[in-house]
Amino acid sequence: MSAKRAGSVRRWLADGLITAFLLLIGGFGSHFAQSNQEATGALRTPLDALGYAMIFTAAAVTIVRRRWPVTTLGVVAGLTAAYLILGFPYGPILISFAVAIYTVAGEIPLRRAAWFGVVAFVLLALHAFFPFHDFTNTKFNGLLPAAAFVAVPFAIGVTVKVSREAVQRSRADEARRIADDERLRVAQEVHDVVGHGLAAINMQAEIALHLLPRKPEEAEAALTRISRSSKAALDELRVTLSVLRQRGDRAPAPGLDQVPALRDRLAESGLPVTLSVVGSAAELPLAVDLAAYRVVQESLTNVLRHAGAASAAVVITHLPESVVVEVTDTGRGGAVPAGAPGHGLEGMRERVTALGGTLAAGPLTASRGWRVRAELPVLPDTPPDADASW
Repeated sequence: MSAKRAGSVRRWLADGLITAFLLLIGGFGSHFAQSNQEATGALRTPLDALGYAMIFTAAAVTIVRRRWPVTTLGVVAGLTAAYLILGFPYGPILISFAVAIYTVAGEIPLRRAAWFGVVAFVLLALHAFFPFHDFTNTKFNGLLPAAAFVAVPFAIGVTVKVSREAVQRSRADEARRIADDERLRVAQEVHDVVGHGLAAINMQAEIALHLLPRKPEEAEAALTRISRSSKAALDELRVTLSVLRQRGDRAPAPGLDQVPALRDRLAESGLPVTLSVVGSAAELPLAVDLAAYRVVQESLTNVLRHAGAASAAVVITHLPESVVVEVTDTGRGGAVPAGAPGHGLEGMRERVTALGGTLAAGPLTASRGWRVRAELPVLPDTPPDADASW
């Protein structure tokens, strides 16, 4: 059963229970109301078949009150006004009237609901002027209960409607926020994957172009490495984009255990990378493992792009409460040229800080080298909203 159909069934069940309650209290409560008013001498017309028919009809039509709120109010208000004009005892029929007023206030726009509420009050107040030819006996004290039976349920209906709309807006805002966060995460993943792959391919293409006139066999090897690098990048991109699809199994997200393969691919691209692991490697939370890998990947990609002829070193340190990744290179240091790093450094910092970690990046010296260092907590209280399910 779909969620929409299930919600419709629940609504009809709730309305059915309310209608059943109104029918029950209309039958029994009206009898007691008549007895009380008869004892005080306020009863004008004893209940008969017509009176009970009005009571039960007014209660029964509330079953469709949310589908046809205005029609329901018209029927209930007309029956209630006729019931009171005929002098039948005040009683549960007024509860059916209040339910109809509440429904109109909660289901239709406020201005229209207010007009219908005024019309219903006029109908309900007619009994205070009956018989219409004898104004000396007008029961003005009957106007106050009539106003209460309109104003109170109307105010409650409007309040519930405003609260319901506020909840719906809040849910819509939350859904948009989650969707925006998801898009940003996917965009960051695509940036990391594509940026790294293109940097490696660009390096190999430059080598192939340089070697092609003089050493075509080595150029062919470079082109082979371009093919492998592009295939690896496309495979990882496909895995990343699979989060947008809701079918099939997804490959596991990359983690620190894939850094050796990353090192080998970069070595083929002409960037020598040394890898050191300090401490005993423990199983990391998925979000931490992915973020640490992306920091290494993006840092090495930046070395390919900006460091020139250089080598790089990656040190992964496993501590009891955190994991530290550090990437250094021997290339050009100093300030990074404007616009050069794109969104890479910013993306790394967002990943790390979202998990409660810290990231520092800067030149080793004024003229040589660059270092990126990220420390990520591995405790179980890693923020759940930072989890990367892909």
